[in-house]
Amino acid sequence: MLEEVRITGLGVIDDALLELSPGFTALTGETGAGKTMVVTGLGLLFGGRADPSRVRPGEQRAAVEGRLRTEPSGKVARQVEEAGGELDEDGTLVLTRSVSAEGRSRAFAGGRSVPVSLLTYLADDLVAVHGQSDQQQLLKPGRQREALDKYAGAELAVVLGDYQRTFQRHRKVHEELMTLTSLARSRAAEAEALRAGLTEIEKLEPEAGEEAALRAEEERLANADALHAGATVAHEALLGDPTAAMDGADAITLLGQARRALEEVRRHDAEIDGVAGRLSDAAYLVSEVAAELASYIQSIDADPARLAVVQERRAALNRLVRVYGPGGVSPYLDLPPAGGQDPAEEPDEIAAVLDWARRAAVRVADLDTDDDKIGALTEEEAALAGEVTELAARLSGLRRAAGERFGADVTAELTALAMPHARVSVQINELDEPTMHGIDDVEIRLAAHQGAPALPLHKGASGGELSRVMLAIEVVFAGADPVPTFVFDEVDAGVGGKAAVEIGRRLAKLARLAQVIVVTHLPQVAAFADNHLVVAKSSDGSVTSSGVVRLDYDARVRELSRMLAGLEDSEFGQAHAAELLALAAEQAEQL
Repeated sequence: MLEEVRITGLGVIDDALLELSPGFTALTGETGAGKTMVVTGLGLLFGGRADPSRVRPGEQRAAVEGRLRTEPSGKVARQVEEAGGELDEDGTLVLTRSVSAEGRSRAFAGGRSVPVSLLTYLADDLVAVHGQSDQQQLLKPGRQREALDKYAGAELAVVLGDYQRTFQRHRKVHEELMTLTSLARSRAAEAEALRAGLTEIEKLEPEAGEEAALRAEEERLANADALHAGATVAHEALLGDPTAAMDGADAITLLGQARRALEEVRRHDAEIDGVAGRLSDAAYLVSEVAAELASYIQSIDADPARLAVVQERRAALNRLVRVYGPGGVSPYLDLPPAGGQDPAEEPDEIAAVLDWARRAAVRVADLDTDDDKIGALTEEEAALAGEVTELAARLSGLRRAAGERFGADVTAELTALAMPHARVSVQINELDEPTMHGIDDVEIRLAAHQGAPALPLHKGASGGELSRVMLAIEVVFAGADPVPTFVFDEVDAGVGGKAAVEIGRRLAKLARLAQVIVVTHLPQVAAFADNHLVVAKSSDGSVTSSGVVRLDYDARVRELSRMLAGLEDSEFGQAHAAELLALAAEQAEQL
């Protein structure tokens, strides 16, 4: 709810402060005083188009600052806080909009500079401005549907909640099903490729560390002759060949001679005794080495068949590594180099292949469940689609019934607002496919006179008529689609007499549920106001400036007298004005 609005440098307004209050506020004044400019200022405050031609001559900029009260934990407060602004300590929100003479526009919310679009967004929940040149909230199809749903009452709200929950679940299941179905072929190809890899690996039954052992065995078998010859020569050098004539002493014989030579003298000197002991150890060590060489010579043997087996096994394992090992060419389950080992050690690529196989088995098990998932999701999707269709049909039925009641109620209101031949109806068309809000396209239509076709609101009424239609709709919607503040400009254009009184009564009725600000030239309307502001103008001979004054009872009588008779000091006019105020107060109490 707006508490006050300050307008500076806008059109004929030099500096004006609107002190607003709950209920019905009437804004009056002489022609050209700037009443409509006040509405322009309110539109500017809530994101309206910034027209630099509206800046007062001689001023650098026009500015509008509004102070309003909103729920600290509500939607508007959250939006302001998300933009970096904050409410004042007393819980009020300050909005500011300015436009320079060069056309630059700035907006502030809660003390923080914000995009102008935020003010427009906030306006949806703060104010509804109805005038010939203003954007009408109820002209938006989505707003009309929302308003009709609230007008319909609790039964539709329950069905709408059930529908939206079912719709969201259906959409989620449908998207999941479409994803699985569209990927079914590629996932089947993936499963087939993984199974082929697993079969290949299982057929070879590789073991971790096997490649290193095979490589060592291949090296030994490939060089068996050279190893046999080298070991034989070494063995003969150490121990000699008992089957051949010795051309010279072997190492064992020479060591024996040396050991025996020292045995005879070692007791005479401790130093030579130590040398003799080490020589004896050397003789034993050489004897052991000679025995090992003899055994090795017996074991080493060229085996071409075994060499071929080893080489074939290594080739098969290398094929696995190239495809399924680190950096392999398999398009699935790429693995990094095997970890968990000493970086100085050669990586065990077979271990990586076995790791691929373990992961592939898990992935295949997951892929194998796709058919079951698709079957289950298909059944669930079909069931949810049926529920969506059923609930959407129930929504449509409730909306159509509410639309008929709404059209009749608004038409009755228009009859009392000097539009006796106007007819309002709600057109509900079925959409091509369901949305989050159902299958209905809701549009309020107006036939302005007998024989006229029912057209959308913005096409079926003139500016003055549209304001009265909006008033009738707002009265009917009162309590169903409320915003904190309604602003009406020229709502009484082209009417007078009893119709003017009815407009005043309906504005007063609407003001029981929301703040209502009305620019009016009719005393019958202004008399119903709880708060009366007058736009006063003065002239210094060159520039007209306007301000806004809040009227007490006596001042209201004078202003209403001016509006009635054109003479605020007329006793007859003042008596008529006082009578009008009394009658309006009496009727307002009966609302």
